[in-house]
Amino acid sequence: MSKQGDAAIPVVAVSGEVDVDSAPALRDGLTDLLESGDSIVVDLTNVDFLDSTGLGALVAARTTAAERGALLPLVCTRQRVLKLFTITGLDGVFQIHPSVPDALDELASSAQDA
Repeated sequence: MSKQGDAAIPVVAVSGEVDVDSAPALRDGLTDLLESGDSIVVDLTNVDFLDSTGLGALVAARTTAAERGALLPLVCTRQRVLKLFTITGLDGVFQIHPSVPDALDELASSAQDA
């Protein structure tokens, strides 16, 4: 997990496998970032594998974001990973974007509407 983006809207780039070994660190890292109440973008573009533990970490982070009035849009283009969101119905829970600029634009638009 690495953090990029501007100070206003952080982008957390996740890569490799998000599974039982790595999911707790992802959950904890996202929770720490969300403590401020700021929205963040989670970029899953370079995630090769995501299991149920990884999905659980993202759901926990989304819950934390919602409790703090923040948003947690995802960026995902890999069909294998997108299919997991569709199968589990989480594609209706998360805002999933095809690119980081699209996700950032959505957050900027949401901020203007608030």
